[in-house]
Amino acid sequence: MTEIRTASLHRVTAETDIRVAVNLDGKGEASINTGIGFFDHMLTALARHGMLDIEIAAKGDLEVDFHHTVEDVGIALGQAVRQALGDKRGVRRFGHALVPLDEALAEVVVDLSGRPFLAWSVVFPTEKIGVMDTELFEEFFRAFAMASMITLHVTQKTGRNSHHIAESAYKATARALRMAVEFDERAAGVIPSTKGVL
Repeated sequence: MTEIRTASLHRVTAETDIRVAVNLDGKGEASINTGIGFFDHMLTALARHGMLDIEIAAKGDLEVDFHHTVEDVGIALGQAVRQALGDKRGVRRFGHALVPLDEALAEVVVDLSGRPFLAWSVVFPTEKIGVMDTELFEEFFRAFAMASMITLHVTQKTGRNSHHIAESAYKATARALRMAVEFDERAAGVIPSTKGVL
């Protein structure tokens, strides 16, 4: 397969202004600026370990709260991924990964099902990592799963350090997503569903 799967979009609301570009067949390069340092760090990890090229430029009402920006970045990124996937012909569809970061271990399973769902089983021991509320990670993953129309299970197996827990979850998502969107040479040109559509 030589098809390069890319998408870009500009999403504007009264609360945020977000530009996103995605290349599913990239080299893991990232240009991320959301105004939230730790969030940028996690999105960069998502790109690097998913071998996705991701560009995000987000302006949000950070003086109010980080919630709108984090959620809307998830929506915009999910929409771009969905657009780049097209009809999903020839992809593996399923992906899974177990990724450690020191004492933390995250398991992620992805299904490019066309049925959006998030199963989130992650508990953070602190309310914040730096200035970012840890409850916002679930909001990002839910927004991303709904907008990309994937089934996404994120499970914390172990972990005591909030930074490690978050980073292992993002890296595991990256690896699982990379597996799911890759082309399956044995099923070239085939939509991986008995229904014939995803």
